Amino acid sequence: MSFKKKNHKNARGRCCRFCSEKDLTIDYKDAKVLKPYLTERGKIIPRRITGNCRYHQGQVTIAIKRARVLAIIPFTATQLPLL
Repeated sequence: MSFKKKNHKNARGRCCRFCSEKDLTIDYKDAKVLKPYLTERGKIIPRRITGNCRYHQGQVTIAIKRARVLAIIPFTATQLPLL
């Protein structure tokens, strides 16, 4: 049996946005920073897609949940129109 190695040359290396930009902070009051980490339906985008490190993804998740409780960010999307 021969096993083929996977070619990962086309895989793009993602780096954490918060690790690369040191002046950017995660704050639950700043909805503009948290919006890119939510889908249009209001779900939190996973780490494998955002490219955040484990530490900062945890901070983003906590900040989004706090902002939801304080009604800065909605829990779900607004009601969709009927077709």
